[in-house]
Amino acid sequence: MMDFSKRSTGDEAMDDPQLDIGKLGEVFLDLNQTNLLLGGQRITLRGVQKVMAGAPRDHYAIVDLGCGDGDLLRRLARNCRDAGVSASFLGVDDSQAALEIALQKSRDYPEIHFQRSRLQELNPKEIPCDILLCTLTLHHFDDGEIPRLLKKFGQMARLGVVINDLERNRLAYYLFMAFSRIFIKTKIAKQDGLISIRRGFRRRELRNLSRVVPGFEHSIRWRWVFRYLWVMQAKGFPAYE
Repeated sequence: MMDFSKRSTGDEAMDDPQLDIGKLGEVFLDLNQTNLLLGGQRITLRGVQKVMAGAPRDHYAIVDLGCGDGDLLRRLARNCRDAGVSASFLGVDDSQAALEIALQKSRDYPEIHFQRSRLQELNPKEIPCDILLCTLTLHHFDDGEIPRLLKKFGQMARLGVVINDLERNRLAYYLFMAFSRIFIKTKIAKQDGLISIRRGFRRRELRNLSRVVPGFEHSIRWRWVFRYLWVMQAKGFPAYE
């Protein structure tokens, strides 16, 4: 029987920088369809709306770390346009292939820009932002790397950080296995999805990690599709509810 008490250290195929751009594009189609069907992106969007509501601004600079093909940024840009909110967006990823796909898909979004960089090597002073997003990215890193990344997030974000990631859960694992047989086409997306769940988190682990970012109020809440929405709001602004 698989052990879900500790995070897995298994590697995901999508983390391979040599992955063919054609195959990667097919995987993104699978992932975006999954997020659409299960409402995964809406979790992040609602977190962003709450941060904005607690800290009104004339303009927001939003950075998405581990942006992939930019699907979340495009959704958020459309939401901001519809709501009349002025915002600029930067997607950061270390995959050149992913960014090429993102640029192609984002041609109609002049407010979105992209940058290639390893998150571990980011200089917080070079990429200040109002709201920092990290969706289904944190679990890609090992336990030793995550505290350093979180400290960096806190240095970068002026208003808040929105993290959306997976719960490590046996039921989630087997439900995804059944879901993927019907709705997911690519072998990589099927296999990586299962590995991702085993690399996910328990609430107590996230609470312990929140201590490394002391300048923020933290809210860590479970959401359907076995996700955790972790919102860090800079102290001095109304707490996320």
